[in-house]
Parts: sequence; structure tokens; C-alpha cells
Amino acid sequence: MRAWQLDGWSIDRLAIVERPQPRPGPGQVLLRMKAASLNYRDLVVPNRGYGPQTGELPLVPVSDGMGEVVETGARVTPFFYQGGKPLGGPLDGVMQQYRVFDESGLLAVPEHLSDEEAATLPCAALTAWAAIVTEGRTKAGDSVLVQGTGGVSLFALQFAKLRGARVTVVSGSDAKLERAKALGADQGINYRTTPEWGKESRGHDLVVDVGGAQSLPQALRAVRAGGTICLIGVVSGQSMTLPLGPIVTRHVRLQGITVGKQHDYEAMLQTIAEQRLRPVVDRVFKFEELRAALDYLASGAHFGKICLRI
Repeated sequence: MRAWQLDGWSIDRLAIVERPQPRPGPGQVLLRMKAASLNYRDLVVPNRGYGPQTGELPLVPVSDGMGEVVETGARVTPFFYQGGKPLGGPLDGVMQQYRVFDESGLLAVPEHLSDEEAATLPCAALTAWAAIVTEGRTKAGDSVLVQGTGGVSLFALQFAKLRGARVTVVSGSDAKLERAKALGADQGINYRTTPEWGKESRGHDLVVDVGGAQSLPQALRAVRAGGTICLIGVVSGQSMTLPLGPIVTRHVRLQGITVGKQHDYEAMLQTIAEQRLRPVVDRVFKFEELRAALDYLASGAHFGKICLRI
């Protein structure tokens, strides 16, 4: 079978190779992989960005995907964590034609979704669900601020609207803000023309922060006293000097988010099926175009998820 493989710690060491087709053992399931979707971590892993936790070489990249059970044709997605470890580093990921999983680590795909849409769910959707539902405890009438228009951010927008919240989206593109409003966003703020956006949009019950170092100070201004900031990404930097006074005196809850639990995933899939929610897919690449897809992800030009058809 064909697979994308990383044989050195550089994105330039990604290549398509031939691997033996795996065989399932007791309690395992063989999937014919149908689609994958990219996350920011798929840019970090090739450069061993998670240190020893990145795993060992050779490594099949990419965490999120969906496949078809070979014997029955059932469509399933693998949970992001398999035996407590993430797919796509340290465990081999989904950019291969076949992959064996323990049956306990697979969940059925909502029937209304395409293969590519289903592939977006394990990491990005569940991360947003953890921020909005599990940790954010968003309810009708709440005010939620979401940064950006990537996969996690747009899922956060969609889940917050399902919960009856008012949602503000912050982006550096007016065109993307208009598209976010078409998805249900109530307000859009361009951080390029309004760099102090935290002062312009105060009083939010929940802020979903995907930026990290450069965006967190503004998030602290935007959240209400007693509100929550869910810190998901660190794309603008991992280290910073942060004034602690506003966190303490205003009783702000700063909550880190790393994907979610399997029972949360089950609840999310049920909601997606019941509400017939559709993920936002920006573009679908061919299996052979992984490098081009990663370059597109790095460019930041996308709106929603970037997928690959396997």
C-alpha cells in the first residue's frame, strides 16, 4: 500500500513510500482510509516540534481522518487519542491507504456527512466542542468571542450558535469576516484595522483564544469579570510576559484545551447528527498533494478545514 512517511525531522523528508498492508489482530479493525484533514500540529510534527513526544522515525503523518471498515463498509472516524497517545505523532497517522485500529478507538460517522467532512471531526471539532460545551459551558444568551476562521474557530462559531449564544469573530480579513457572518456570526472585528480589539469588544462570557502570546492580552480585555478564556493555540508564540493582576482581581478563568475526551466526542457526534451540522471545508487536495496542502495551511489563506482525499 502507499503511505506518506517522514524519515527525517524536516518537512522536506516527507515522501510517498510503499508499506506492507497491515492485518488486524484480535479486537482490531482494518480500515480503508478515505479522507484526512489537516491541523496546525501537522506543521509542527515534521520538525519534531513536540520533542520526544513527537515519536520516532519513520512516522506516518496527519492526525485526523476517516475510513471504511473493510469487511462491512461501515464509515468510522478514529479517535484522536489511541491508547492515550495522539495519531500523527507519536503514533503513525492516517496518510496511508490502510490502517489498523483497536475497535474501541473508532466511532461511527454521522450519515449526512461526506468523507472529507467526517475527517475534520476528531481533532478540530472536538477541540472546539471542549471549549464551547465542556469547559465553556456556553448557554443561551451568552456572549462568545472566537479568534480566526480556521477549522477550530469555525466549529466554535457553529457550536456556540447551536447553544444560543451571541458570537463575535476576530479576523484579519474583511472578506473572511463576511463569510463568518453568513455562518451566523453576530459581529466581526478586523484586528488589522482595530489592533486593540479587546477594548472594542468587552464583556464576553467566553473567549476562544487560538493565537497565544500576541492575542492573549487582548483576550484578557475582552472577557468579562468571572468569564473564561479557553486557550487552544499558540500560533503567535508560546512565551510571553502577562500581567497577572487582571486575572486575579477580575476572577478570570484561564483554561487550556487539548482536544477532548472520548465521551465528549460521542456527545458531539450525536449533536452533529441530530442538527445535521456540516463542517466548513475550504479545499480538498489529492493524496499525492500533501506537501501542497501543508503549504496552503501554513499560508493562512484557508477558511475552515483543508482536506485530502485518500
